[in-house]
Amino acid sequence: TIFIRITLKGDANMYYFIGIKGSGMSALAQILKGLGYEVKGSDQKAHFFTEDALREKNIPILEYDEKNIQENMTIIRGNVILEDHVELKRAEELGLKIYTYQEMLAHLTTKFKTIAISGCHGKTTTSSMLAHVFENIKGCNYLIGDGTGSGSSENEYFVLEACEYKRHFLSYSPFYAIITNIDFDHVDYYKDIDDVILAYNEFANKASKMVIACGDDQYTRFLDVKKPIFYYGLDEQNDIVATNVEYKSTGTSFEVVIEGNYYGSFDLPIFGKHMLLNALAVIAVCYYERMEAREVSHTLKSFTGARRRFAETIIADTILVDDYAHHPNEIKATIRAIKQKYPEKKLVTVFQPHTYSRTKEFADDIAKALNLSDKAYVMEIHGSREKQEDFDNITEEIIIEKLENGEFISLKDASKLIDYKGSVILFMSPNDISVLEEDLKELLEK
Repeated sequence: TIFIRITLKGDANMYYFIGIKGSGMSALAQILKGLGYEVKGSDQKAHFFTEDALREKNIPILEYDEKNIQENMTIIRGNVILEDHVELKRAEELGLKIYTYQEMLAHLTTKFKTIAISGCHGKTTTSSMLAHVFENIKGCNYLIGDGTGSGSSENEYFVLEACEYKRHFLSYSPFYAIITNIDFDHVDYYKDIDDVILAYNEFANKASKMVIACGDDQYTRFLDVKKPIFYYGLDEQNDIVATNVEYKSTGTSFEVVIEGNYYGSFDLPIFGKHMLLNALAVIAVCYYERMEAREVSHTLKSFTGARRRFAETIIADTILVDDYAHHPNEIKATIRAIKQKYPEKKLVTVFQPHTYSRTKEFADDIAKALNLSDKAYVMEIHGSREKQEDFDNITEEIIIEKLENGEFISLKDASKLIDYKGSVILFMSPNDISVLEEDLKELLEK
């Protein structure tokens, strides 16, 4: 199938992104550029890692200014943009068409065979892995939550990372709905785990072809799905099962049986049970899209990972790992993967808590996860959309006081880490703490 051009009735040829450096916004801008549209946008001056891909694709990035907004633009508004934003107000004054990020994505999901990957953990890596396989075997458009996006009117498939925050993923019309897991997170929005399950249940029922979900997860079996649903995991009761699994310092090997039939053998450079499950989700989609197991296995071997997910830098005998983990279950999974790959090395973690509400809810579990490392450092809480004054007495200290061997660290304290040469030093945060990492790299190289 060839899609010559995606045209939304009444839209101008110029798409202007307010808040273009947001990870989803950056990826969406790259997709529309690839589909042949003129694209530009604005954001704060400070550097953020997502802007690198925008500049590589010659997408102009301006600083916020109402003068940027011109006639004959179609506006795409980032989720962080408030009603009083100067550019948004100017767009309204000019009577321009304004889409939210989710509204524009919703349009795109109806134009392709959309494979929407959701889950409280692992969706970015799974989306990246699936996009890598499809791009190399069948061709696909994709939007990944690490700021990566690509679009071509000739592609039939669209791999989409679908975020559950504020039920945003309910805007989309997926061909396949993938659910990597269900967990209680985004505690500033969801009331409890039952509320989360309800949201995922509605998402699953929007799939037009089928649902593929992790059957080893404690909550996915609560889904009441009217569409065909297939479960994957290590438990034999699943439809897609990994057998003869071997975790090695060089990776993970396993065989896959689908609905009782042998599919293929895989020996991949991935670490940790969570990565094996991510790979199983990808393999399941490939099977139902009739791809050869040998070709899928070969392509998966060249997958180098998503941005800021277990990203390694090696300086002599010191390993630096940058990871997006911010939920206790993600912290545990990342630490266990490191212990699989580097069983002989000491592990030092540097963690920045994300949002006061999440820190308040999960302080005990975060501390337990960090205690799996040999030494833990905790940074000041990044409030993101929340304000400190709304959370009395909630600081990073409620985690630090529970650590067996832990202390505070700031962005300027790289010298504290230099004593751990020869170790694995793990940086975990969904925010940009690259200043600390870069300072440590410089010290190590000296």
